[in-house]
Amino acid sequence: MMLEIQDLHVQFHTRNREAVSGVSLTIHDGEILGLVGESGSGKSVTAMAVAGLLPRRQCRYSGRILLDGTELLHADRAQLRRVQGKAIGVVFQEPMSSMDPLMKVGRQVEEVLELHTDLDPQQRRQAALEALAAVELPDPEGVYEKYPHELSGGMLQRAMIAAAIVIRPRLLLLDEPTTALDVTIQAQILALLKKLNQESGISMLFISHNLAVVRKLCGRVAVMQRGVLVEEGETDQVFYHPQDPYTQRLIAAIPTRRRKEERHE
Repeated sequence: MMLEIQDLHVQFHTRNREAVSGVSLTIHDGEILGLVGESGSGKSVTAMAVAGLLPRRQCRYSGRILLDGTELLHADRAQLRRVQGKAIGVVFQEPMSSMDPLMKVGRQVEEVLELHTDLDPQQRRQAALEALAAVELPDPEGVYEKYPHELSGGMLQRAMIAAAIVIRPRLLLLDEPTTALDVTIQAQILALLKKLNQESGISMLFISHNLAVVRKLCGRVAVMQRGVLVEEGETDQVFYHPQDPYTQRLIAAIPTRRRKEERHE
Protein backbone atom coordinates (compact mmCIF):
# COMPACT_ATOMS: atom_id res chain seq x y z
CA MET A 1 0.00 0.00 0.00
CA MET A 2 1.19 3.43 -0.82
CA LEU A 3 -0.51 6.73 -0.03
CA GLU A 4 0.87 9.76 -1.82
CA ILE A 5 -0.21 13.31 -1.07
CA GLN A 6 1.10 15.60 -3.81
CA ASP A 7 1.12 19.41 -3.46
CA LEU A 8 -2.14 19.55 -1.50
CA HIS A 9 -3.74 23.00 -1.15
CA VAL A 10 -6.99 23.65 0.73
CA GLN A 11 -8.54 27.07 1.36
CA PHE A 12 -11.92 27.55 3.02
CA HIS A 13 -14.07 30.32 1.53
CA THR A 14 -14.42 31.95 4.96
CA ARG A 15 -10.65 32.22 5.56
CA ASN A 16 -8.12 34.52 3.95
CA ARG A 17 -5.24 32.04 4.08
CA GLU A 18 -4.86 28.43 3.03
CA ALA A 19 -5.55 25.80 5.69
CA VAL A 20 -3.13 23.49 3.86
CA SER A 21 -0.47 24.98 1.63
CA GLY A 22 1.46 22.69 -0.74
CA VAL A 23 1.77 19.61 1.48
CA SER A 24 3.41 16.51 -0.03
CA LEU A 25 3.70 13.28 1.99
CA THR A 26 4.06 9.55 1.39
CA ILE A 27 3.00 6.67 3.64
CA HIS A 28 4.41 3.27 2.76
CA ASP A 29 2.96 -0.17 3.39
CA GLY A 30 2.99 -1.02 7.10
CA GLU A 31 4.36 2.38 8.14
CA ILE A 32 3.09 4.61 10.96
CA LEU A 33 3.60 8.28 10.08
CA GLY A 34 3.05 10.94 12.74
CA LEU A 35 1.66 14.33 11.67
CA VAL A 36 2.34 16.92 14.35
CA GLY A 37 1.43 20.57 14.87
CA GLU A 38 -0.57 22.95 17.01
CA SER A 39 -4.31 23.54 16.60
CA GLY A 40 -4.95 25.22 13.25
CA SER A 41 -1.74 23.90 11.67
CA GLY A 42 -3.71 22.06 8.96
CA LYS A 43 -3.05 18.49 10.08
CA SER A 44 -6.74 17.56 10.55
CA VAL A 45 -7.69 19.20 7.24
CA THR A 46 -4.98 17.09 5.56
CA ALA A 47 -6.52 13.94 7.09
CA MET A 48 -10.03 15.03 6.03
CA ALA A 49 -8.78 15.39 2.46
CA VAL A 50 -7.30 11.87 2.54
CA ALA A 51 -10.50 10.43 4.04
CA GLY A 52 -12.70 12.15 1.45
CA LEU A 53 -14.40 14.23 4.16
CA LEU A 54 -13.55 17.73 2.89
CA PRO A 55 -16.69 19.88 2.66
CA ARG A 56 -16.07 20.47 -1.05
CA ARG A 57 -18.55 23.30 -1.52
CA GLN A 58 -16.98 25.26 1.32
CA CYS A 59 -13.41 25.27 0.06
CA ARG A 60 -11.08 25.41 -2.92
CA TYR A 61 -8.65 22.53 -3.18
CA SER A 62 -5.97 21.30 -5.55
CA GLY A 63 -3.22 18.69 -5.78
CA ARG A 64 -3.47 14.92 -5.84
CA ILE A 65 -4.05 12.19 -3.27
CA LEU A 66 -3.22 8.73 -4.59
CA LEU A 67 -3.97 5.45 -2.82
CA ASP A 68 -2.17 2.72 -4.75
CA GLY A 69 -2.43 4.95 -7.81
CA THR A 70 -6.18 5.69 -7.44
CA GLU A 71 -6.79 9.46 -7.29
CA LEU A 72 -9.05 10.38 -4.34
CA LEU A 73 -9.01 14.17 -4.03
CA HIS A 74 -11.04 14.76 -7.19
CA ALA A 75 -12.88 11.43 -7.25
CA ASP A 76 -16.67 11.46 -7.49
CA ARG A 77 -18.80 10.59 -4.47
CA ALA A 78 -19.58 7.03 -5.62
CA GLN A 79 -15.90 6.19 -6.03
CA LEU A 80 -15.06 7.81 -2.69
CA ARG A 81 -17.73 5.78 -0.92
CA ARG A 82 -16.16 2.59 -2.24
CA VAL A 83 -12.81 3.59 -0.76
CA GLN A 84 -14.08 5.10 2.52
CA GLY A 85 -14.37 2.45 5.17
CA LYS A 86 -13.14 -0.29 2.85
CA ALA A 87 -9.55 0.84 2.23
CA ILE A 88 -9.38 3.70 4.76
CA GLY A 89 -10.59 3.59 8.37
CA VAL A 90 -10.92 6.76 10.47
CA VAL A 91 -10.74 7.22 14.26
CA PHE A 92 -11.61 10.63 15.68
CA GLN A 93 -10.66 12.39 18.90
CA GLU A 94 -14.07 12.31 20.60
CA PRO A 95 -15.64 8.85 20.42
CA MET A 96 -18.75 10.01 22.29
CA SER A 97 -19.59 12.57 19.61
CA SER A 98 -18.64 10.19 16.76
CA MET A 99 -20.93 7.36 17.84
CA ASP A 100 -24.72 7.25 17.70
CA PRO A 101 -25.90 7.33 21.35
CA LEU A 102 -29.11 5.49 20.43
CA MET A 103 -27.48 2.52 18.71
CA LYS A 104 -25.75 -0.40 20.40
CA VAL A 105 -21.98 -0.51 20.02
CA GLY A 106 -21.97 -3.84 18.17
CA ARG A 107 -24.34 -2.59 15.49
CA GLN A 108 -22.13 0.48 14.96
CA VAL A 109 -19.04 -1.71 14.56
CA GLU A 110 -20.98 -3.71 11.94
CA GLU A 111 -22.21 -0.73 9.92
CA VAL A 112 -19.29 -0.60 7.50
CA LEU A 113 -19.73 -4.35 6.78
CA GLU A 114 -23.35 -3.72 5.84
CA LEU A 115 -22.25 -1.05 3.37
CA HIS A 116 -19.26 -2.78 1.81
CA THR A 117 -19.72 -6.56 2.04
CA ASP A 118 -22.22 -9.32 1.26
CA LEU A 119 -21.90 -10.89 4.70
CA ASP A 120 -25.14 -12.10 6.30
CA PRO A 121 -26.19 -10.76 9.74
CA GLN A 122 -24.61 -13.69 11.60
CA GLN A 123 -21.28 -13.27 9.77
CA ARG A 124 -21.34 -9.52 10.42
CA ARG A 125 -21.93 -10.12 14.13
CA GLN A 126 -19.05 -12.60 14.23
CA ALA A 127 -16.71 -10.15 12.45
CA ALA A 128 -17.71 -7.38 14.89
CA LEU A 129 -17.04 -9.63 17.89
CA GLU A 130 -13.63 -10.54 16.45
CA ALA A 131 -12.81 -6.83 15.95
CA LEU A 132 -13.89 -6.01 19.53
CA ALA A 133 -11.65 -8.85 20.76
CA ALA A 134 -8.77 -7.65 18.54
CA VAL A 135 -8.78 -4.27 20.31
CA GLU A 136 -8.56 -6.15 23.62
CA LEU A 137 -11.97 -5.20 24.98
CA PRO A 138 -12.91 -7.53 27.83
CA ASP A 139 -16.17 -9.45 27.20
CA PRO A 140 -16.77 -8.57 23.51
CA GLU A 141 -20.26 -10.14 23.67
CA GLY A 142 -21.20 -7.85 26.56
CA VAL A 143 -19.73 -4.75 24.89
CA TYR A 144 -21.57 -5.61 21.66
CA GLU A 145 -24.91 -5.21 23.49
CA LYS A 146 -24.03 -1.97 25.31
CA TYR A 147 -24.83 1.62 24.33
CA PRO A 148 -21.95 4.13 24.03
CA HIS A 149 -22.76 5.91 27.32
CA GLU A 150 -22.33 2.61 29.17
CA LEU A 151 -18.62 2.42 28.26
CA SER A 152 -15.69 4.36 29.73
CA GLY A 153 -13.73 6.75 27.48
CA GLY A 154 -10.92 4.24 26.96
CA MET A 155 -13.32 1.38 26.13
CA LEU A 156 -15.24 3.64 23.76
CA GLN A 157 -12.04 4.61 21.94
CA ARG A 158 -11.21 0.89 21.55
CA ALA A 159 -14.71 0.31 20.15
CA MET A 160 -14.12 3.14 17.65
CA ILE A 161 -10.86 1.50 16.58
CA ALA A 162 -12.72 -1.83 16.24
CA ALA A 163 -15.27 -0.14 13.95
CA ALA A 164 -12.43 1.31 11.86
CA ILE A 165 -10.55 -2.01 11.46
CA VAL A 166 -13.48 -4.47 11.18
CA ILE A 167 -13.31 -4.48 7.38
CA ARG A 168 -9.49 -4.69 7.47
CA PRO A 169 -8.64 -1.40 5.76
CA ARG A 170 -5.12 -0.84 4.50
CA LEU A 171 -4.82 2.62 6.02
CA LEU A 172 -5.98 3.93 9.39
CA LEU A 173 -6.30 7.69 9.94
CA LEU A 174 -6.15 8.58 13.64
CA ASP A 175 -6.95 12.18 14.52
CA GLU A 176 -5.82 12.91 18.10
CA PRO A 177 -7.24 9.54 19.26
CA THR A 178 -5.69 9.70 22.75
CA THR A 179 -6.03 13.39 23.62
CA ALA A 180 -9.20 13.06 25.71
CA LEU A 181 -7.86 10.07 27.69
CA ASP A 182 -5.80 9.97 30.87
CA VAL A 183 -2.13 9.04 30.65
CA THR A 184 -2.54 5.37 31.63
CA ILE A 185 -5.33 4.72 29.11
CA GLN A 186 -3.40 6.74 26.50
CA ALA A 187 -0.41 4.40 26.91
CA GLN A 188 -2.70 1.35 26.51
CA ILE A 189 -4.21 2.71 23.28
CA LEU A 190 -0.73 3.46 21.87
CA ALA A 191 0.41 -0.09 22.72
CA LEU A 192 -2.74 -1.45 21.05
CA LEU A 193 -2.12 0.55 17.86
CA LYS A 194 1.49 -0.64 17.73
CA LYS A 195 0.33 -4.23 18.13
CA LEU A 196 -2.31 -3.88 15.39
CA ASN A 197 0.32 -2.41 13.08
CA GLN A 198 2.81 -5.22 13.78
CA GLU A 199 0.29 -8.05 13.54
CA SER A 200 -1.82 -6.91 10.58
CA GLY A 201 0.64 -4.64 8.74
CA ILE A 202 -1.97 -1.85 8.63
CA SER A 203 -0.49 1.55 7.70
CA MET A 204 -1.39 4.52 9.90
CA LEU A 205 -1.42 8.30 9.78
CA PHE A 206 -1.37 9.39 13.42
CA ILE A 207 -2.25 13.04 14.03
CA SER A 208 -1.28 14.70 17.29
CA HIS A 209 -0.06 17.95 18.82
CA ASN A 210 2.01 15.86 21.24
CA LEU A 211 5.51 14.99 19.99
CA ALA A 212 6.23 12.74 22.99
CA VAL A 213 3.21 10.55 22.12
CA VAL A 214 4.22 10.44 18.45
CA ARG A 215 7.74 9.32 19.35
CA LYS A 216 6.37 6.27 21.16
CA LEU A 217 4.38 5.09 18.14
CA CYS A 218 5.67 6.47 14.85
CA GLY A 219 8.74 5.57 12.82
CA ARG A 220 8.59 8.80 10.85
CA VAL A 221 7.18 12.22 11.68
CA ALA A 222 6.10 15.28 9.68
CA VAL A 223 5.68 18.67 11.38
CA MET A 224 3.12 21.23 10.18
CA GLN A 225 2.87 24.93 11.00
CA ARG A 226 0.18 27.25 9.59
CA GLY A 227 -0.64 24.87 6.74
CA VAL A 228 2.96 24.27 5.69
CA LEU A 229 5.10 21.16 6.19
CA VAL A 230 8.20 22.53 7.93
CA GLU A 231 10.09 19.33 8.74
CA GLU A 232 9.95 15.61 8.03
CA GLY A 233 12.18 12.66 8.89
CA GLU A 234 12.81 9.63 11.05
CA THR A 235 11.19 10.26 14.43
CA ASP A 236 14.36 10.08 16.53
CA GLN A 237 16.23 12.26 14.06
CA VAL A 238 13.55 14.97 14.27
CA PHE A 239 13.19 14.52 18.03
CA TYR A 240 16.89 14.83 18.91
CA HIS A 241 18.16 16.95 16.01
CA PRO A 242 15.27 19.21 14.96
CA GLN A 243 16.18 21.54 12.10
CA ASP A 244 13.24 23.94 12.02
CA PRO A 245 12.83 26.57 14.79
CA TYR A 246 9.14 25.65 15.16
CA THR A 247 10.00 21.96 15.73
CA GLN A 248 12.66 23.04 18.22
CA ARG A 249 10.01 25.00 20.15
CA LEU A 250 7.59 22.05 20.13
CA ILE A 251 10.28 19.77 21.55
CA ALA A 252 11.39 22.37 24.10
CA ALA A 253 7.80 22.39 25.40
CA ILE A 254 8.01 18.69 26.37
CA PRO A 255 8.82 18.41 30.11
CA THR A 256 12.59 17.86 30.54
CA ARG A 257 12.25 14.88 32.86
CA ARG A 258 10.19 13.02 30.29
CA ARG A 259 12.76 13.78 27.59
CA LYS A 260 15.56 12.39 29.78
CA GLU A 261 13.57 9.23 30.53
CA GLU A 262 12.85 8.70 26.85
CA ARG A 263 16.48 9.12 25.90
CA HIS A 264 17.32 6.22 28.26
CA GLU A 265 14.47 3.92 27.20
